[in-house]
Parts: sequence; C-alpha cells; structure tokens
Amino acid sequence: MTELPLVEVTDLRRTFDVSKPWLERTLARESRQFLKAVDGVSFRIRKGETFALVGESGSGKSTVARMVVGLLQPSGGEVRIAGVPMTGGGHAAERRRLRRRIQMIFQDPFASLDPRWRVGDIIGEPIRAFGVAENRRDVVARAGELLRLVGLDPADAQKFPHEFSGGQRQRIAIARALAADSDFIVCDEPTSALDVSVQAQILNLMRDLQDELGLTYLLISHNLAVVRHMANEIGVLYLGRLVEVAPAHELFSAPRHPYTRMLLAAVPSMDMTDRAAPAVQGEIPNPINPPSGCTFHPRCPLADDRCKRERPPARQLGASQVACFKAEDAVG
Repeated sequence: MTELPLVEVTDLRRTFDVSKPWLERTLARESRQFLKAVDGVSFRIRKGETFALVGESGSGKSTVARMVVGLLQPSGGEVRIAGVPMTGGGHAAERRRLRRRIQMIFQDPFASLDPRWRVGDIIGEPIRAFGVAENRRDVVARAGELLRLVGLDPADAQKFPHEFSGGQRQRIAIARALAADSDFIVCDEPTSALDVSVQAQILNLMRDLQDELGLTYLLISHNLAVVRHMANEIGVLYLGRLVEVAPAHELFSAPRHPYTRMLLAAVPSMDMTDRAAPAVQGEIPNPINPPSGCTFHPRCPLADDRCKRERPPARQLGASQVACFKAEDAVG
C-alpha cells in the first residue's frame, strides 16, 4: 500500500477585501475591491521530503504558508495534515494533538525573536507550552540540547538575541521550531535576510536536521538557486496559481512553463549558461485586476490569442504538471 502524504493541500484559496472605507467609496462612487492572493493551489508533501514553493514577490507564497500552519484561515479549499482536516467542524482534539508537530521558521531572524527574552526562554517556551518537559531543570537541559543540535553552545541560553549575528539568530529560530518535537516545518524565506556566505550554512543545517530527525519541509523562496539542492519537488507560483509542479531534477533539466524558464534564466549557474531562455519583459501584474486568460500572457513570448482568452488547466506532461497551452513549445 502506498504511504499517504503527510501534507495534502487541495484547491486552497484566499481572497482579501482591500476596499477603501465605506464613506470614501461612496463619495468616489467606487465598488468594493478584492484581491485573490491564492487561487486553487493543490500539492502534496510526503513524510521526510521537501516541497518548495517559488515565485516572485506578490505571487502568494507566504499566504499559502500561513494558511498551511493555521495562522490564516483559507477562503476555500482544504489543508490536511496526517489525514486530519485543519479547518472546518469536528476533529478538534486531533487538530490540537497535531499543532505541536507543525512549526514555522520566519524570514527575518531579527524580527522573529523577542528581544526582551533570553535565548533559553525563547526555546523553552514551546517546550513548556506543549508539555515536552515536566520541570524547569528538564526544560533547561532540553534547550541546551537543541542549541548544540543547531551548532551553538548551551551557554548561549543566557544571552539575548541582540548578542548574535543573523545566521546565529536563525539557528536559534530553528531550535525553537524543533523544541516541541515537531516533524513538519514551514520555512518562509529562511535565508533571504542573511548574507550569501551564511545562507549555505543554514541550508546545510536544515538538510542535516532533516536527515537526522526525519523532518518534512514546506520551503518558501523566490530564488530557485536556494531550493535546488533542498527540494524533492518544486511548485512554481504565479499570481496565486501554480503554473508548474515537478520533481526538482525534472524542473531544472526540462522546465515546461515559460515563467519557470524565466526564473531559471536568472539563476547564476555555470551548467545553465548554454540554455536558450526566451527574454521575458515586465513585472508581475496588479493582483486586484489580473489579466484575462492566462495571467502570464502579457509577459510571455509564446502567448497567442487563445492564451489571452482562456485560462489553461493544469495537465500532466511527463513527470510535470503544467498550466500552459504552449508547454511543448517551451521545451528546448
């Protein structure tokens, strides 16, 4: 029997009301405005693997991440973790049991740690909250173990966050995420605020911890170079919709969607210098008033009249799922 995925996201949607205040709208005779940040996103993550969501700023990556961990309620669709629906009626006891298994590492280690707390208390809080340890001595010992696990010294528990570098703070954030014995971690741009030299260290640490502890990651990034050696599968997000989902090796060797090819063309990698990538102009459109048909068509060198009229459905091409009428033409 095939093992069920740890995480199942099905037709996930999120719409925000971005209307002006009622009186201002009335005086200007304007209607309400809605921003469709996430529009029917579906993917699965098997236990012990990494699924990466990539795309430009404004594509909806962080909104998906916050819905998956429960920080934001979806407007539609469903998130299941270990087979348990994380929204809707029922399953309350099972959801509470699962909460300790789900943690998040945020983008900015300078903002995600409370500057008034010592590091030992920051790491110890989830240990106490979820009852992982019974007394203070055990909490202190567990915090020291976690600090050592992420490459810091147990004595660092007495220091404050401002005494550490950015990379060290992100190590503390990783230790905090592991404190409740969690096994599914959502990583929202975990290295984008760090120096390039430190990024590789943090990614290597995350990979080592995954191998050692059997962790499952949802990795959010705007940079394909970051996820290349981390992800088992990659989903490319554009204006709230997945335009391509493929195994990592397949996406890098034979990208199907023109937008994926544009992102790959921006990756400084020696082994991709011979790839003929089509030039793509412009910026991501206003999500409040997106283009008709395929939302990528204003920037796509392969777009025709059909692309402007119709929204392409996701279809299977080899190992990839791609939402593009011209996917066969994009390979080359």
